[in-house]
Amino acid sequence: MSERYFILAFLILLPLINLAQSADKRYEGKNIFPFGQVVEIESAKLNEKRILNIYLPQGYDPDSQETYPTIYVLDGSAHEDFPHIAGLVQFMNMYELLPKSIVVGIANVDRYRDFTYPSTDKADLKSLPQSGGSEKFIAFIEAEVQPLIAKSYKVNDHKTLIGQSLGGLLATEILMKKADLFDDYIIVSPSLWWDKQKLVKGADEFFKANQQLKKRVFVSLGKEHPTMHKVADKLVEAMRKSGNDQLTVYYEPILDEDHATILHSAVYQAFKVLGAKEK
Repeated sequence: MSERYFILAFLILLPLINLAQSADKRYEGKNIFPFGQVVEIESAKLNEKRILNIYLPQGYDPDSQETYPTIYVLDGSAHEDFPHIAGLVQFMNMYELLPKSIVVGIANVDRYRDFTYPSTDKADLKSLPQSGGSEKFIAFIEAEVQPLIAKSYKVNDHKTLIGQSLGGLLATEILMKKADLFDDYIIVSPSLWWDKQKLVKGADEFFKANQQLKKRVFVSLGKEHPTMHKVADKLVEAMRKSGNDQLTVYYEPILDEDHATILHSAVYQAFKVLGAKEK
């Protein structure tokens, strides 16, 4: 089975899981444990309503002068990665392993559309005919999400992006096209096979030509299809050989995990590394 079909088979299950969970009535009529805020935004860039899930750290006070870094989570729906990443942030805050942070989960409407740039590969287009909307989604993050968060919450200038699989593809695209949107990039199992590996094939030239980039990039993946390792290796090698000593790269494959289980382990390791460096 090729990496494309393995990943698509896994990804296609996610909406079905979300649909089943949306009908969950376990808590009907009960007090709800407070965990975060839900914000609805009417997006002009995407011409649709979008949901942001917000976690605020312990001790957050809107009247305080204290400000917090922000961690943006792709696949940030309530039944996707948001509660897991926010819970991990809360856990690591307890033990002072990570600076107290605001977590912003960007809930999905159509991740296949939003996380992919237009492909020239006929196989891609056949598998994901709705693909190719990443430019609008990136504009949504830049022009609508980040300004809303800056206006509504006590944030400082430090921003982190987390993306896995197609979300890792998008995170890499943002790094290479709109790098200033974030300071730290946590890229997990990126689907850089997309469009016949076009994005990663241009990575050598891009990173050598952009010596001004001052970013921290953490890349990880589990034991996956060889092509997944090949493209991740190419991305890391391009950054490490760029000659830019302001570009800090961490590469930690975790080979006792796979594509379905890698996220928690990878983000935990990323937070340990990046959190320690911020202290």
